[in-house]
Amino acid sequence: MESESSPAAPRSLTELFVALTLLALQGFGGVVAVVQRELVERRRWLTQEEFVEEWAVAQIMPGPNVINLCLGIGSRYFGWRGAVVGVAGLVTVPMLLVLSLALCYVQWGNHPAVVGALRGMGAVAAGLIIATGLKLFAALKTNPLGPPLCTALGAAAFTGIALLRLPLVYILLGPGLVACFLAYRRLGA
Repeated sequence: MESESSPAAPRSLTELFVALTLLALQGFGGVVAVVQRELVERRRWLTQEEFVEEWAVAQIMPGPNVINLCLGIGSRYFGWRGAVVGVAGLVTVPMLLVLSLALCYVQWGNHPAVVGALRGMGAVAAGLIIATGLKLFAALKTNPLGPPLCTALGAAAFTGIALLRLPLVYILLGPGLVACFLAYRRLGA
C-alpha cells in the first residue's frame, strides 16, 4: 500500500531487504544521515515531512531508533511481512560483519592504529549527525510548533542530555511532554 504523498515505494520484499541491508552497511555510527539520504533523497520512499514524523515515532518507541523506523516502513508498504523483512534486512549482514570485526578486535584491539581509526570514526559520525540535523531543519517549517519553538525545545533537550547528563526519561517527561502538549493544543485536537 503506497502512501498518497510518497512519490515511490519499494516494489517487492526483496527490494526492501536489499535496500535496508545496503543502508545498514553504510551506517557506521551515524545511521540517521544515511537513512534520511537513502529513503528520502535517493529512493524517494518517504517525503522529508514523512521522514521527520516516522523518525520522531521511532525515537519514542523502545528499542533502537533505526530498527523502529525500518519496522514502520516495512509495515507501511507490506504489512507484518514487510516489518519482519525490514528488520532482517537491517540486521542480518551487519550482525555477521560485526561478529567478524569483534573477532579481529580481540586480536588487534590494542594496536595504536586501530585505536586511532576508531577515534576518527567517532568524529566522522558526529559530523554526519550534525549535517543531517541541519538538513532536517527545513522540515520544521510545516511543524505546528514552528522552527523557533522547536529549536528552543531541542536546545533544552540537548542541554539536559549533553551538558547536565540527565537520564533520557527526564528529557521525555520535560521538554518531550511540553512539545506534545503544545503540538496538541496548536493542532486543535
